Amino acid sequence: MRIISANVNGVRAAARRGAVPWLQAVEPDVLCLQEVRAGDVDLGKVLAEAGWGHWSVAHTEGAAKGRAGVAVVSREPHRAQTVGLAGGAFADAGRWVEVEVETPSGPLTIASTYVHTGEAGTERQEEKYAFLDAMTQRMARASRSGERMVVTGDLNVAHREADLKNWKGNLRKAGFLEGERAHLDAWLGEGAWVDVVRRAAGVGPGPYTWWSWRGKAFDNDSGWRIDYQLASAPVAATVADAWVGRAPTYAARWSDHAPVVVDYDV
Repeated sequence: MRIISANVNGVRAAARRGAVPWLQAVEPDVLCLQEVRAGDVDLGKVLAEAGWGHWSVAHTEGAAKGRAGVAVVSREPHRAQTVGLAGGAFADAGRWVEVEVETPSGPLTIASTYVHTGEAGTERQEEKYAFLDAMTQRMARASRSGERMVVTGDLNVAHREADLKNWKGNLRKAGFLEGERAHLDAWLGEGAWVDVVRRAAGVGPGPYTWWSWRGKAFDNDSGWRIDYQLASAPVAATVADAWVGRAPTYAARWSDHAPVVVDYDV
């Protein structure tokens, strides 16, 4: 099963820039999208253009039009869909949707999430911490129950120094704050969850997944690794390949993020 996670930075804009041919060529079985920034109809048009109009779609928009929005699109039908976290928290934020799909080894839960950027020392940062806390509760519940799960998406947190080019200059900025990184430490520290791209890529630096549109950030590979696929340990053990789809040139980019591609033998 090939799962692709991609922050499309607006699905309609990404389609205009060439996302559809790229995704068709890579042939996903499951597509997890973040920052969809569109309604069901417009997302459906993009999927139909790709030949995936008949795929199963779980999509939730943000309450603020034109912002956030996440989706899980699967070749095979999914059996269940959940929007939001922790008993309905953040259900109207357009930041968490999960589905359950059947595999030869049993049910697999796949989540697509978009954690907002935050801003150090503000209420916006406190809201970000609340969302990360809710993610912690959900992932702990999966671990306790033995649920097979993959959490994908843009977490807007670089975990280690190897995950961003200018880590020294960002120690006090949202995205690399100690409190944010501590959440990933907790998730990954005891082996219940695995950052499958980091395991495949080695110690780094990189591979980065986001670069500013401005200046020479992309050309100089001055980026951040903030897009992840985190797999519960039994699922992580089945990973056959994991990589980041960095565009070959600035002009070939269809988002300011690069997609994360992982093959699971589930």
